Amino acid sequence: QGVLVPGLGTFAVVHEQLNGTEEVYVVRRPVFQLDMDMSCLRELVFPIVMMPGDIEIMPLDYWWLSQANSLPPDVVRGCVEETILLYSFQLRDRQCPAFAFENIGILSCQDNVLCMQFHCSCIAGLESQDTWVALLLT
Repeated sequence: QGVLVPGLGTFAVVHEQLNGTEEVYVVRRPVFQLDMDMSCLRELVFPIVMMPGDIEIMPLDYWWLSQANSLPPDVVRGCVEETILLYSFQLRDRQCPAFAFENIGILSCQDNVLCMQFHCSCIAGLESQDTWVALLLT
């Protein structure tokens, strides 16, 4: 399952196969597909991530987020939208702030390359059996 954050992109978990010398590893690893206004991304390079067609993409659940922080859903939605808008303006102005997602990773821009770096703990939480393989693939 994936989650679409409108104006920013989609987070998802994919199953990836790696053929080892003695066995085949199938691991779960996180991916992020950027989906921002292209005018914000001029002169920036970002990796193209292809999501498999069988992944169900759900919209961000503002109600669930509101339960987690005791704010009304419309306030949460406004905060998310304004934060993404601010981030896109900063990118457009060639500022390169890091955008941190708690327990997930950091969206950062270094040397005009915008990419998502997942925390090792996030990857390990998704893949308990072949954690090292998942870390290497991510």
